[in-house]
Amino acid sequence: MASRNVLLIFKANIMYKPVIYRLARDFDLVFNILEAKILPRKEGRILLELRGEEDLIDKGVKFLKDHQVLVENLSDRVWREEDLCVHCGACTGLCPTQALYVTPPDMKVGFDVNKCVACGMCGIVCPFGAMKDVTLFDPFAENAVGK
Repeated sequence: MASRNVLLIFKANIMYKPVIYRLARDFDLVFNILEAKILPRKEGRILLELRGEEDLIDKGVKFLKDHQVLVENLSDRVWREEDLCVHCGACTGLCPTQALYVTPPDMKVGFDVNKCVACGMCGIVCPFGAMKDVTLFDPFAENAVGK
């Protein structure tokens, strides 16, 4: 079973349509809402984990796009600047999904972008600024998705 974390942005005119329900019913996808924010009369943003067969995930994402939902793969939004990371491990203690982890025996910090939910904790704690992400849920941020 494949898994993909996606950011869905719903404009006000489609925010209340049951498209996520249709992912489960029509495409046999399991979804887990990782974070959600609704901005009154503006837009809704949902960080969603989709699980299922890879081709069905692709079809489900196409369905969303066909219904005017902006879909962004989270793996395209979060990354680590390898040359800035000194593998101190400060980020690993705060990562709620273990996307950042220490690999023995060399004690290097590994990063599995597919487990990342873009909570931003790693970027806050990293003293070297190695973790980067595009702001997902602050609608007033200059680099917010959908601006």
